[in-house]
Amino acid sequence: MSLASVKDFFSQHAPDIDVIELRQSTATVALAAEGHGVEPAQIAKTLALRVGDDVILIVTRGDARLDNKKYKARFGTKARMLGFDEVEAETGHPVGGVCPFGLAKPHSIYCDLSLKAYDIVVPAAGATNAAVHISPSRIVELTGAEWIDVSEA
Repeated sequence: MSLASVKDFFSQHAPDIDVIELRQSTATVALAAEGHGVEPAQIAKTLALRVGDDVILIVTRGDARLDNKKYKARFGTKARMLGFDEVEAETGHPVGGVCPFGLAKPHSIYCDLSLKAYDIVVPAAGATNAAVHISPSRIVELTGAEWIDVSEA
């Protein structure tokens, strides 16, 4: 279902972008980088966090860590990752396949400025072996994401 929702999203909104399915798992940054032949920083990982009663998604480069001070300054609270079991219920995607495309529910989406270091990044695509190659600006364009600065320098 999740992979299908992502494929449907791209067929409707960006038919020029192909979902790439590999035989091996790409569920971690290291596996994804190896599978797609890119450096780990070029993997665009999607973090699912709770802010009050809301769930937000932050897409950041693969080697980035959230900067707690920047996060709190932006969202007014400490970063609270969703529990493993909550991730799929909220996004429709399994852990290791979470992305801002083809979501089960609407959520606010943010892209960290760290992504701008690359012309092309590789986010997951709804399955632990699927991804897309896309520019960071296109992620923002397709998802309505907002640029923010919440990762460590």
